[in-house]
Amino acid sequence: MQISKLTAGPLFACVLTFAAGSTGSVAYAFDVDAGVTEKSAPRVLFKFGFSAYKSGKKDDAVEAYRHAAEQGHRGARWALANMYAAGDGVIEDDYEAFKIYDRIARDGVEPGSSETGYFVNALVSLASYYRRGIPDSPLKPDLAQSRQLYFQAASAFGIPEAQFQLGRMVLLGEGGKRDLRQAKKWLNRARKAGHPGASALFGDTIFQEGHTVRGLAYMTVALERAKAHERGWIQTIQEQAFSVADEADRRTAMSLAQNMLSKGAN
Repeated sequence: MQISKLTAGPLFACVLTFAAGSTGSVAYAFDVDAGVTEKSAPRVLFKFGFSAYKSGKKDDAVEAYRHAAEQGHRGARWALANMYAAGDGVIEDDYEAFKIYDRIARDGVEPGSSETGYFVNALVSLASYYRRGIPDSPLKPDLAQSRQLYFQAASAFGIPEAQFQLGRMVLLGEGGKRDLRQAKKWLNRARKAGHPGASALFGDTIFQEGHTVRGLAYMTVALERAKAHERGWIQTIQEQAFSVADEADRRTAMSLAQNMLSKGAN
């Protein structure tokens, strides 16, 4: 039985296309001597594409992935979608990436499959696209669809990023009703898994409820562990909380945070 409830309704109405242009008159740098051509088995093409990518030959990687993807290779589709999303070796095209992720998600995945990671990555990527929409494309923001996809990735697969994003949406009432208890549940699960953003937002939430020391400690730990691009908003809420806490609570919270950091606790 496949794990997929995503084929019903309008959620995945877009059809996968590969905007690669004609391949009839172009010679690609496949390893013909080793028997690798555009008609090779998808597994062979995927392996060639991965090797080409690691060697910096991204044009070759794109073509190999594309031919493998056209034969249904899920990993090649995933790699190609990521390249379009990042503008990595191709012109950045979020809508093209969306369509490929959409195909991966609609195909579903067998329980315990080695391809589960591709499926879950597609769910999270699609949720992000539905949340913000894609300018100059048919895809408009749809918060309800975004929340549904984050819920599937968070609940069925336990993905911390999905748990964080779902918790944030539930906390803000995006795509459905606001539910503080459910928001805290999802944020806390992601926090326990080591997600800095979830730790910060969970900490801020319980700080607002009056759990000053623990909330400030979680925000401080999050700030220390966050990557550079995440630190801005975390620092803002941590400093705001620090400024309104009294001196005794600050000292206790800083001591607790240092203890958590030294023990690797979340």
